[in-house]
Amino acid sequence: MTDINKIPHDESGPEAGADAPLLVSEAERTAQLLQLTELLFFAYRDFISDPDEILSEFGFGRAHHRVVHFVSRNPGIKVADLLDILAITKQSLGRVLKQLIEGDFIRQQEGPRDRRQRLLYLTAKGRALAVRLSAPQLDRLAKALEEVGPGGAEQIRAALYHVVSPHNRHQVSRIVLANQRIGDQP
Repeated sequence: MTDINKIPHDESGPEAGADAPLLVSEAERTAQLLQLTELLFFAYRDFISDPDEILSEFGFGRAHHRVVHFVSRNPGIKVADLLDILAITKQSLGRVLKQLIEGDFIRQQEGPRDRRQRLLYLTAKGRALAVRLSAPQLDRLAKALEEVGPGGAEQIRAALYHVVSPHNRHQVSRIVLANQRIGDQP
């Protein structure tokens, strides 16, 4: 297998168009893509391992983590919008939200104009959990970006963005850009 630090790449750079000649064979390209797939699986496994341990203290799982994360980053988010972001059923979200509300991590309130709306906010306990869950992930990312060097964050951001299905990119861009306010903390 190829040395992970010497993964073949297209020397023509990111500005090369779709018609740029392939510098590797189809078999090499497939091997490269499979290797990247494996790296993504291993990176995700390790990226989520610390929060998984913390969540287990409360009997929570990854769905709880995602809800806490997006409510943290979008205070006052409507339940309907959270359903769109997470792409899960109302029933799945309802079970997770019930546990988070009963555990005093999230509070919900009626919308100011439409009382049928349910707006979600973290409680102080929820904010503390969000910080605790994100701290090891932020540390892991910071260390990885240090090792990658200058320009690494932009390249990784671009690659991850393009892994997102094209029909979801607009929504993802809107969410990520809305959460780029300076000084935001989870």
